[in-house]
Amino acid sequence: MMSLRASITFLLVGAAQIAIAAEQPAAPPAADAAKAQPIAAAVCAACHGPDGNSPIPTNPNIAGQHSNYLYKQLTDYKSGRRKNPIMAGIVANLSDGDMRNLAAYFSQQKPKAGAAKDADLVTAGQRLYRGGDIQAGVPACAACHSPDGAGIPIQYPRLGGQHGEYTLAQLQSFRTGERANDTNSVMRTISQRMTDKAMSAVAEYISGLK
Repeated sequence: MMSLRASITFLLVGAAQIAIAAEQPAAPPAADAAKAQPIAAAVCAACHGPDGNSPIPTNPNIAGQHSNYLYKQLTDYKSGRRKNPIMAGIVANLSDGDMRNLAAYFSQQKPKAGAAKDADLVTAGQRLYRGGDIQAGVPACAACHSPDGAGIPIQYPRLGGQHGEYTLAQLQSFRTGERANDTNSVMRTISQRMTDKAMSAVAEYISGLK
């Protein structure tokens, strides 16, 4: 028989997966990655690097990210559902085709391996990422984003190797509601159950995932 702990974990993870899967955006239409290269070099490289590996810890690495996820974020910036004054200004000049092409281009770039720095945070973050926190009602991150942080195409974004500073900032933004473009409020719900220490730990662990 399944233990009580295992049963609760199963229910928490299952609920998160069902809620997100219930309203997944369709994959973007066919795109031409080659057409995006000039735009990536002229517009995106300063913040995200020419190949999507950002040299700035507060800006996300987008190399190897799922194209449908990148496309959704770009369209959310354009519609105002996700708010960032810099990105809003950039996407204002992009057509739907440009955004589809950029999403395809960066999804095809090779992500560079990241490295965690704080061993104590990594240990705590690993426990939370792999097993969740039953008492706090936080499901395991691995259930949706996979054990190695690769994510699941169409449904969940790649996290492995992401800058810890950026991941932490996003968790905090979900918790305050500043970022509200998560499907069915799943990340907002989860982040509200996380302490500052838990967020820092899981962000540090994710930064070293390969």
